[in-house]
Amino acid sequence: MRIAVHGAGGFTGRLTVAEVRRRGFTPVLVGRNEERLRRSAAAAGAWDAEVRVAGLAEGEALAAAFADCAAVINCAGPFTVLGQPVVRAALAARTHYLDTAGEEGFIREVLDGFHEEAVRAGVAVVPAMTDDGAPGDLIARLVAERVSAAAGLVPEVAEILVADLRGRGVASRGTARSMVAVSERAASERVVPERVVPEREVLGKDVPGPEMSRRGVVDGGGPSVVDTEEGPVDVEAFALPGAVTVPRHVRVRRVRTVIRAEVAALFAALTPDVVDSVPEIPDEAARAASRWLMLAEATGTGGGRARGWVTGSDAYGMTAVIAVEGARRLAEDGAPAGTLAPAQAFDPAGFLDQLTTHGVTWQVTPA
Repeated sequence: MRIAVHGAGGFTGRLTVAEVRRRGFTPVLVGRNEERLRRSAAAAGAWDAEVRVAGLAEGEALAAAFADCAAVINCAGPFTVLGQPVVRAALAARTHYLDTAGEEGFIREVLDGFHEEAVRAGVAVVPAMTDDGAPGDLIARLVAERVSAAAGLVPEVAEILVADLRGRGVASRGTARSMVAVSERAASERVVPERVVPEREVLGKDVPGPEMSRRGVVDGGGPSVVDTEEGPVDVEAFALPGAVTVPRHVRVRRVRTVIRAEVAALFAALTPDVVDSVPEIPDEAARAASRWLMLAEATGTGGGRARGWVTGSDAYGMTAVIAVEGARRLAEDGAPAGTLAPAQAFDPAGFLDQLTTHGVTWQVTPA
């Protein structure tokens, strides 16, 4: 099975090519710079992989590069600037499309703007298949199902909180560029920092993971959130993928997405000069030692609550795993045609269970 990786010359693209090869599939590297693509193939251990050169302005050539592939994974950001031509080319080729976008604005454009075209093409278009987008969306669906008062296929809840509680850690230059766009959008909206002061409940020793709040309180009102082993966490509103994806499959009155205040401040301080100083490829040892943590809490229409978390190491490596597993499932298992949030395209519990083979842990509990 051929899987095209667009933007394969970049850092995330190289990791994705390596994961395609590791899974026993055939990677096809697509981008505008042949030399860079071949270096990436060699670095990924796929020195004999096929390279196809096509720029974003060459719509027909880009579609032809995808035409005999089971799926295309788009890794070339910032997606707000570079993403739409790749979606159009995948649709023209009638090839399933996934991407590693974390940019809320672009994800919204894809989900809202390409649905009818994807239905006509008979393919699935699934953005946000990244370490925050997919796990956050999948765990949010599961906590919504736990407290839903509605019968049928669409859970109904009063509120969902999605929190990315990773600390300051490694970041690639591509991530920094993408987060400049996201933080600028967030800065233009009214956001209020919140102090989370929960009571704490330690998970059982048989389930490794963070500590979780029992009945947390947010100063000034609002829903509880999950604590970490470090204790209370300062958070700020931030436009995570879940703000767009969750309402696609949960009937919800309000979705809130937050990140650590220290990380929000870091993103807000990014300037073009700072971005250019960020290494293109993060230190491998630092990546391996880093942890990511996505948490979700749902408040039911009847007042019940559930919360859940997904956590693992090496966010960049996990993004490649998530994207390739999604491509495999679209190609082998199928999905409804159209634009889909991760939880619409894939069984949430089944997908998260698959990630446990890569050191990920997850859990959903009543609050």
